Amino acid sequence: MRFGITKAVTGAAGLALMAVVSGAGIAAAQNLEPAQIEHPAADSWPVYHGDYTGRRHSALTQINPRNVSGLGLAWAFQTNQTAEIKSSPLLVDGVLYFTVPDNVWAVDARSGHQLWHYHRPSTQGDHIGHRGVAMYKGWLYFTTPDCHLISLDAKNGHVRWDKLIADVNRGYWTTMDPLVVKNHVIVGVSGDFDNLPGYLRSFEPEKGEVQWQWDATAPAGTPNKTTGGMTWMTGTYDPELNLVYWGTGNPTPVLNGTTRPGDDPWTCAIVAISPDDGKLKWGFQASPHDTHDWDAVETPVLVDGDFHGKPRKMLMQASRNGYFFVLDRTDGKDLLTVPFGPVNWSKGIDAQGRPIPNPDKEPAPDGRIVAPDEGGVTNYRAPSFDPKTGLFLVDAHPSWSLYFAKPADGYYGWAGADYDVWGKSQIEAIDYQTGKLRWVHPVGPGSGAGVLTTDAGLTVTGDSTGNLLILNTADGKTLWHAGMGESMQNSPITYMLDGRQYIVTGSGGVLFVWALPEGAAGAAKGR
Repeated sequence: MRFGITKAVTGAAGLALMAVVSGAGIAAAQNLEPAQIEHPAADSWPVYHGDYTGRRHSALTQINPRNVSGLGLAWAFQTNQTAEIKSSPLLVDGVLYFTVPDNVWAVDARSGHQLWHYHRPSTQGDHIGHRGVAMYKGWLYFTTPDCHLISLDAKNGHVRWDKLIADVNRGYWTTMDPLVVKNHVIVGVSGDFDNLPGYLRSFEPEKGEVQWQWDATAPAGTPNKTTGGMTWMTGTYDPELNLVYWGTGNPTPVLNGTTRPGDDPWTCAIVAISPDDGKLKWGFQASPHDTHDWDAVETPVLVDGDFHGKPRKMLMQASRNGYFFVLDRTDGKDLLTVPFGPVNWSKGIDAQGRPIPNPDKEPAPDGRIVAPDEGGVTNYRAPSFDPKTGLFLVDAHPSWSLYFAKPADGYYGWAGADYDVWGKSQIEAIDYQTGKLRWVHPVGPGSGAGVLTTDAGLTVTGDSTGNLLILNTADGKTLWHAGMGESMQNSPITYMLDGRQYIVTGSGGVLFVWALPEGAAGAAKGR
């Protein structure tokens, strides 16, 4: 472990050098019990999505349409790294924990002062990004590019144990934020460039022993069976049903499906799994027999409410393939399947609510024009569900692409090529009852920002030119914006400390934290 020096920007005070404080003061009280994850308080953001539902919605209302014009920078933290911040910070007991590949920081959530910094250099694996850490009691859990799960002491960043998730030499890597459910630390894997099976693995939080593993696909080399189904984004959890919901990635070889006939389960799927033993309860394939790299790892958002006049426990996903799904999460039955962007690759919807792939749109030697492009109508960026309006908010990317595959590309890894033709980015507000777009807000040619909504009627996101945007959730109109320098690549969070609401965003290697002026925050609290 290496401790360093970092820069912090605090209010209008400018740049100040802050020495690392290891395990002192505020960090000494760090503890997170499972019940606190299940019922988060306003002064916490204890899991990747804020709570187990994946809705990324907050009940906080101090910052609202009437006073948002007074929002300003409370502090900013400079990581001094070239890697972009893609993680959603965790907030526990007044401390923010966030990551980039090979690095974890603990920062005072009130001031931005660094408490400790953990650095573990790795030369293997893909350093494409990192989503954040998970926490159980006083311990943090961090995945590495070379496929290790490391447990740190939350008070000081000291390593407790180091366990292997997968073999980086076979082509696996890890970028994800683990999901803690009861006494299970659940992690997934990445590895698109080789014909490898994807899986979930559960670790015991105290000593790191493996509890179970669920395999999305058969072992490599199984005749007429696919590999793939990587599990590289964080799932959600329903405590009442005791089911974990997870999205899986594309099959491999990616663009050539001739060696893997059929639907290729459980790739490009939403699955429901018991957290206690890893047994599959049900699965739903968003893209049967995918040949376009359209992972279904996007957030499986859990919503309880009426659907067409009947109370339902629903799961909603805006999937990379361009379709918006509403499922009954008790059994995986489809309630609604509609496109939320240009889609020309399917022939319709089957009896199970799944898109029917059109063989004429599979990659070919002379090329095929396909919508959407390889990046999909959405991707890793987190959506949000606003219960007041019934709107599902997502950063969408309507797009077209040109796909190729020929025998010389072989039957391993990517096995073809694709080229973007056209695309744009926009925030879409989807009515979950019908799938129709209530409003659209353009955000430039390409955006990587997730979405946060609040009970005050605010939608927090970013655009492709480096602006933080706060929109009116009801109609999508801009209420406030501020330049951050680079486009946001993470998903915003919010919290309340000492009667003051904060909004946290990332831009490049800088974490920005926003709030109303202290006097205005106090006045808003009193109303």
